Amino acid sequence: MGFPSPVASEAGPQPTRVRYLVLAFLCLAAMLAYIPRNCLGVAEEDIRSDLGLSKGKMSLVMSAFFITYAAFQIPTGWLGHVWGTRRALPLFATLWSVAGGLVSLAAGMPMLLMTRLGMGVAQAGIFPCTTSSLAKWFPATRRGLVSGLLGSCMQLGAVVAAILTGFLLGPLGWRWLFVLYAVPGIAWAVWFFVWFRDRPEDHPGVNAAEQALIGRPQATHPGQEATSRPEPTPWIALFTSWAMLCICGQQLFRAAGYMFYGSWFTTFLKETRGIGNEEAGVLTSLPIWAYVIGSGVGGQVSDWILVRTGSRRLGRQGLSAATSLACALLIVGSYYVQNVWLAVLVITAGSFCAAIGGPCAYAITIDMGGKHVPPVFSTMNMSGNIGAAVFPLLVPPLLAATGNWDAVLFLFAGIYLAAGLFWMLFDSNGTIFDRPRPA
Repeated sequence: MGFPSPVASEAGPQPTRVRYLVLAFLCLAAMLAYIPRNCLGVAEEDIRSDLGLSKGKMSLVMSAFFITYAAFQIPTGWLGHVWGTRRALPLFATLWSVAGGLVSLAAGMPMLLMTRLGMGVAQAGIFPCTTSSLAKWFPATRRGLVSGLLGSCMQLGAVVAAILTGFLLGPLGWRWLFVLYAVPGIAWAVWFFVWFRDRPEDHPGVNAAEQALIGRPQATHPGQEATSRPEPTPWIALFTSWAMLCICGQQLFRAAGYMFYGSWFTTFLKETRGIGNEEAGVLTSLPIWAYVIGSGVGGQVSDWILVRTGSRRLGRQGLSAATSLACALLIVGSYYVQNVWLAVLVITAGSFCAAIGGPCAYAITIDMGGKHVPPVFSTMNMSGNIGAAVFPLLVPPLLAATGNWDAVLFLFAGIYLAAGLFWMLFDSNGTIFDRPRPA
């Protein structure tokens, strides 16, 4: 049993393509958010030296973003659910841009912490809003693909951050870089608020054929936004769901693993391989490039399996579990490679595998979220960012206890092993709210 392919009928008007512009703008927001978010890992040594901070203090700075990012997932997701993406997301984009620009004024630890905490609050609402909009603007059989493209653009922002920061750090200095990275987000916020509509049937550029393709009703008054109150979220059913617990578990470990690239990976390469800023910036970007490609491929493959088998367990869970385990094996394999470029390429192959799980995780929250996609996604992403906040804090004491980076590398591999196991432990049929206990 499969899903019908969402192909428009040849009879009648052809569907408009506003949904692809919506996807493009949401992807651009993700890319712009990841640039100021990820540039800190490449610039941390310069900032640490300039402000006279220890590695321990910098680990707190790198984790600070994820502390508030995790804590505010549910509040900002709720705000996006109530306000709608059109109002909430431009507000978030403006606030994270301002917070990122204020990093340039830091004279010590307190200001660095405040700006990163503020950026975490503002960026917490991005993806609850985004996944809610993807659910409204795309049919079920395209959710893996569009989630994959969104994930690719997140990582593209991280790649731009790694490479651009590596090359501009010397001539501009880290303070002016943060100012530069603040400008595009504000411009995006203004344009998006003017152009976007929360529902396809409310957008004047969407015709009836596109609405039918998406699976949305025709607007009663085209061009006029209707208002409807969202249903109250069944929080107890959400927090007691075994499926939700497992989805949160895989996200916690996958995000912790990914955080290595955004925190200590550049320093790891410099200290173990003796390379400089520019080479480290390029090498740091390689695993993230793998995420760019892997996210797009993973989303498409996930939808392909789903359409042909009708099984979320194969199309979402099975694919993610297998690729997470493959990632863990490749990271362990990199330990035995002496050449720095070859070792990073092996890790990059692991990153490609891990990236496939990203769109599957996003799609499963849409598939199983029912009418409550923003709070379901927020809960999952909150768990992920707890993992992302904790991982950088573990590295300095682990280095102090062992005297080298080997234990950190094996911890990195173990994290992806745990993610793969969590993908196997729940039943993805129905919704989150259908299964408050283990299947």
